[in-house]
Amino acid sequence: MSIPFSEILYDLRKNAKMTQEQLAEKLGVSFQAVSKWEHNQACPDIGLLPAIADIFQTDIDTLFGYQSQKLNTTHYNQKYQDEEYYWGNQVWEICYEVLRRMPPVRPLRLLDIGCGEGQAAVFFAKNGYLVSAFDLSESGIKKGRHLAELNGVSVDFFQADMLNYRLETSFDIIFSSGALQYIPENKKEGFIHNLKENTTTGGIHILNVFVDKPFIEPAPDWEEKEYFWKTGELFRFYHDWKIELMEETIFDCDSSGVPHKHCMDVMIARKMV
Repeated sequence: MSIPFSEILYDLRKNAKMTQEQLAEKLGVSFQAVSKWEHNQACPDIGLLPAIADIFQTDIDTLFGYQSQKLNTTHYNQKYQDEEYYWGNQVWEICYEVLRRMPPVRPLRLLDIGCGEGQAAVFFAKNGYLVSAFDLSESGIKKGRHLAELNGVSVDFFQADMLNYRLETSFDIIFSSGALQYIPENKKEGFIHNLKENTTTGGIHILNVFVDKPFIEPAPDWEEKEYFWKTGELFRFYHDWKIELMEETIFDCDSSGVPHKHCMDVMIARKMV
């Protein structure tokens, strides 16, 4: 579900560490006007929208939670249109940590963010989890649904942009691999906060992020809208959770057809209260 303008504006302002008064001064309006926008009691004049977008280094579509069609023509959306599965039939080894740390001895809800072609989501469903999974790529979602059908399992696959999507129900497990690099700096805090708020007590997050290192060149297929994280940055967002795994690894990859390396921070964290 898309986020209303009021919530998007609030998140952008908070992430920019800006008060209502400071935003109002930049726009030449009263802080009461900004307050009304954030409480969904009014909307800014249309002429102010470009200025608001410019202040937060975003666009008008994003301000209103509109998932632009141009975002669907990504590198991976094109790759996923091939009949073969771009990532093959293997799942990330840490998927097995879900089974070890939260075995499905009772119904457990799991969310896979940036699920790609659905390999991990289908793996979790085959092992007894109640799985929801989303990705920006329409072709990826179609292949995920096909894979679930072939394996005789049910997965709630849906298309969404993680930059505009917010959870409204709680999950026991939130999983994401190779996707969080699409979150720009000013959206990270709000994004992670929403995930944490919608996780049940005792639930876990299993996440990884690509980390910038001066001795590793960006991958040949690295896109304009991908953003590196800093070493340890992901862990700091979970200072109030129990960190069960925290590691950094460098590995070889040839996803673009050209051998290259990645550095990745990997984390498993549990919500205790």
